[in-house]
Amino acid sequence: MSSAELAELLARLPLWYFVFLFSVTLHEAAHAWVARLGGDDTAYVGGQVSLNPAPHIQRSPFGMVAIPILTFFLQGGQWMIGWASAPYDPEWANRHPWRSVVMALAGPASGWLLVFVSGIALWIGLYFGFFSLTFGVSFVEDVISGTGPFTNAVGRLLMLMFYLNLILGVFNLLPVPPLDGSEVWYLFVPSYAKRRELRALAQQWWILGLLVAWRIFPKVFYWVANLALRFLVSAETLRDVPT
Repeated sequence: MSSAELAELLARLPLWYFVFLFSVTLHEAAHAWVARLGGDDTAYVGGQVSLNPAPHIQRSPFGMVAIPILTFFLQGGQWMIGWASAPYDPEWANRHPWRSVVMALAGPASGWLLVFVSGIALWIGLYFGFFSLTFGVSFVEDVISGTGPFTNAVGRLLMLMFYLNLILGVFNLLPVPPLDGSEVWYLFVPSYAKRRELRALAQQWWILGLLVAWRIFPKVFYWVANLALRFLVSAETLRDVPT
């Protein structure tokens, strides 16, 4: 990597990391908040019902700091992955499978909310000509360009928020342990004892679950990303239709 390329990555890193940090913090805070509403105060006592990233970083420093920054540089500024976790009481989850499912899905729901809000903002900006689709070298940041420095910065921020949360939203909903979407399976397990047994088994084999998820993810994400891109393109298409 040349010094110029390194300087460019260093210039782009703060925006990427800000969006990542905000998105993952909101995701985990949503888990913690909904768990408390359902009767499990574990994450609340740990200070994770908060949009302050500090408690989440303290619990998962490797997944919240080291891995995101490392993957960003290894992927040439095209990708950033990482993780955090909100603690919960597995006995509570086994006793209340419906509450546990709602708690598990609250995290991805927060990400899909960010996808919706940023997507609508992008669509409106494209329709009224504040942004335009450009499809540059860096897909995430160069897809959107603005009419000036301010709109260009806003467009990049919105596109990054849209894209990263689309990734997180799709990945976390895959029904494979230890991902959030796998919690739905416990609704079909009839007894507390069996749920307890299966949850313990899932915790032992979580690495295998992640490997399976990574095999499934590209196919599912390609389809979803295609729909998302068509949604954005439709704004410019409608704008250019003669009235």
